[in-house]
Amino acid sequence: MNSSITRTVNVELPGLGSVAIRLSERGEGRPVLLLHGGAGSVSVTAFADRFAAERHVRVSTPTHPGFDGTERPESLTAIGELAALYAALLDTLDLTDVTVVGNSVGGWIAAELALLHPDRVSSVVLVDAVGIEVPDHPIIDFFVLDISQVADFSYADPDTYRIDPAQLSPAVLQVMAANRGTLQVYGGSMVDPTLRGRLPEITLPTLVIWGDADRVTEPENGRAFADAIPNAEFVIMKDTGHLPQIESPAELIPLLWDFADAHAVGKPVA
Repeated sequence: MNSSITRTVNVELPGLGSVAIRLSERGEGRPVLLLHGGAGSVSVTAFADRFAAERHVRVSTPTHPGFDGTERPESLTAIGELAALYAALLDTLDLTDVTVVGNSVGGWIAAELALLHPDRVSSVVLVDAVGIEVPDHPIIDFFVLDISQVADFSYADPDTYRIDPAQLSPAVLQVMAANRGTLQVYGGSMVDPTLRGRLPEITLPTLVIWGDADRVTEPENGRAFADAIPNAEFVIMKDTGHLPQIESPAELIPLLWDFADAHAVGKPVA
C-alpha cells in the first residue's frame, strides 16, 4: 500500500497573489489530479489510496481552499478561479501528461480547467459533475437537505452510507457546516448558465461517467455533458449514485486507468 504525503503548496495566481493549497500525494506513475466535491477531501481520500495501490499512478488530491479547515482568500469565490488555480498548480509542480478527474463540483472545476486548454493535461474525466442546466432535470438543491437526505439522493444504497449526526463530534459537525458554506460561495445554485454553451470548446479527450442511481444530478445531465463536448465518451455505472469513488471503486478504477492510459502522451508506463 502506498502511503500518502500531505504538504502545503503555495501557488501564484494573477489577481489573487499567493494561494496556499493543501495537497496529498500518493503512488508513482501516470499523474492524476483528483478533485473532490462538496463533501471535502474525505470523499476521495480512500479511493485515491486504492487507485495508487492498484495501478501505476501518482494521485494528487488538493483540498479546495476553504474546505476542511483550510484558508480561502476572500477574493477566491468562483469555480473558474479554482480551475485557473489548479492549472497554475500543475505548473508549480511541473507535472505533464496529467489526467484530471473531478467528482460533483470537482467535475465542474475539471470542465472549466479543460476549457483553459492547459498544455499539461492529456485527458479529463467528469464523474457525476454539476454545473450545467438541463431542462426538466434540475440539480437538487443540496443546501436544503439534512445529512440523512443527502444520503438518499447520493447513493444507490443509502442506508449503507447514511450518517447519524448524533454519532459525530462537534468538531466534525463544524467542519461539515463550514464545507457547506464554502461550497455555497463557490457553487451557488450548482449551475453556471453559460457552461453548457462553452463545453464545445473543449478539445481534450473527455470521459463522462455517471451513476445510474444519481438523484443529485440525474443521468440525463451526464448525457448532456457528453453530447456537448466533442468526441466525449459516456459511461453509465450500474447500481451507483453520485459518488462512484465511494460506492463502486472497484468498477471505477479500470474505467479511469484505461482512459488515462489510452490518451497518455508519454507512453509507455507499465
